[in-house]
Amino acid sequence: MYIDKFLLWTWTNIKQLLLWLSWILVTLLLTIYLTHSLLGQDKSDFLPGEGSHGHYQIEMACEACHTTFDGVKQEACLDCHSAELEAVDDSHPNHKFADPRNAEMLSMIDAQKCISCHVEHRPGMTRPMGVTVPADFCIYCHKDIADDRPSHEGMPFDTCRGACHNYHDNKALYEDFLVKNLNQEDTYGEPVTIKRNFMEIYRLNHPMKRLTMKEHDAPEGVNLEKGHDWEDSSHANAGVNCMACHANQADRTTWVDKPDHTGCQNCHDLEVSGFLAGRHGMRLAEGLSPMTTDMARQPMKANAHNELNCMSCHKAHQYSTVQRHTAVDSCLKCHDDEHSRAYKASPHFRLWNEEVKGQTAKGNGVSCATCHLPREVIKQGGLKRTVVQHNQNLNLRPRQKMARDVCMNCHGLGFTLDALADEELVRNNYSDSPSVHIESLEMAEKRMSKNKK
Repeated sequence: MYIDKFLLWTWTNIKQLLLWLSWILVTLLLTIYLTHSLLGQDKSDFLPGEGSHGHYQIEMACEACHTTFDGVKQEACLDCHSAELEAVDDSHPNHKFADPRNAEMLSMIDAQKCISCHVEHRPGMTRPMGVTVPADFCIYCHKDIADDRPSHEGMPFDTCRGACHNYHDNKALYEDFLVKNLNQEDTYGEPVTIKRNFMEIYRLNHPMKRLTMKEHDAPEGVNLEKGHDWEDSSHANAGVNCMACHANQADRTTWVDKPDHTGCQNCHDLEVSGFLAGRHGMRLAEGLSPMTTDMARQPMKANAHNELNCMSCHKAHQYSTVQRHTAVDSCLKCHDDEHSRAYKASPHFRLWNEEVKGQTAKGNGVSCATCHLPREVIKQGGLKRTVVQHNQNLNLRPRQKMARDVCMNCHGLGFTLDALADEELVRNNYSDSPSVHIESLEMAEKRMSKNKK
């Protein structure tokens, strides 16, 4: 009898001990797993929901936006977007709402904080541009708009954004700009072409000495099979030797077989900065692995799976930007959306093909890069530089951002606004005339005439 009680007592305690040991083991394993996930690149277990179209690439870099115990700070948004907002002359800048006269507006919606309108990881309520407030949020502040603009009488507030207005960037829709560009031709006789001047700037600080294979500075034992491609390139013609690109950027002496964007940045800092700010390079900017086509939410060709870096578009050792590969083929080898697939049947491609074949003047063709990586003129060190904007997303959202810097190099403003608002025309890559009409120019003209009376 006593033996039975002892055995029962022993077995009960052993079960309790095993239960405690099991809980401790599970807790330890779970802690190790979560710690490894938190410190590693895959933090998907901690995501409360899918990231927005603009941020999903870097959602694993939690620290890019979140601060420990303090949520998302305003500075986290502005670190990436302040320069862009300043460049487009933000229609709703922070200082506007710091004005005490606008205090009542802030009581309805706190327009001084980005996260008032853009909340990440809320896929069920996220609309284009990562907006998570109701579609008619404009009414909070502009309910009396018809008193100042009778032309807006009866217009629904959930249609303000889009073809007519954007919250931040209305540069293409300012009334004085509309009035200035009334009654223009649909298409100009000659396009406005911004000429490159990189070599002119480069010559000011670098000796232009053409190099040959005999003068290469690659270390002994390096495979020089592709050396002749370099010998015929713009780099060799400008005196840029092997180690200028292939040297480890930390010590400048160790050879790197496949240099990354940091090697390009030595000479092309503005281009690389644009690349890192756009969809192609934003993961690299946050210290993550390169973006690949199978990560993209846009339709991509099934067999692409390419890592996106400088070499994705610029062939190694063949850096000539006049080649069709860089401006067209490098885009179409990955992108498989309707707009991209329709490009080769469009008037734009016909013009580009004619330019490539030498059948028309340089600058008349329209490649993928013409529109999505446009040339810009900036001032740097007292000099005007022509730079290719490598942030290919900069003029895509909202689409009207393309009007001034891209479309109006060839087309009048009225035609441009109609074309950008025509979704079917965008899908078929502008192969027809617009079937949508935006009345902004007529409204501006009517208001101007009324004010003159």
